[in-house]
Amino acid sequence: MSSRSPAAVVADWQDALNREDHDTVLRLSDPDIEIVGPRGSGFGLDLLRQWLGHTRVQLHPQRVFARDDTVVVAQHGVWRSPETGAVAGEADVASVFRIRESRVAYYARYDTLADALLHARLGEADLA
Repeated sequence: MSSRSPAAVVADWQDALNREDHDTVLRLSDPDIEIVGPRGSGFGLDLLRQWLGHTRVQLHPQRVFARDDTVVVAQHGVWRSPETGAVAGEADVASVFRIRESRVAYYARYDTLADALLHARLGEADLA
């Protein structure tokens, strides 16, 4: 993969997720990606495939913070019912990404931007 800025990789990953372009999400993800969420954590593309297969989320970026290989994105999340496509829930959330060799190697979702920034050791000075 070409060398791209971590923020650009994250933007492409989120765009593919929002379009439900699972092949692109997988291509932009490290084979050993770590995924951390409200239900626990795990590793690998098989876990990512499973998550993509059952989640119907769109994460709309609001603000981006970046330093080195770490990116935090404040997002408005919209979850849809897999059966009907109707909106099942909405919330402001934040995600932490770590990029390795132009791929997402770590993805963690947090309920608040403050928690995500604290975990990533980023702050307002890192606003992209």
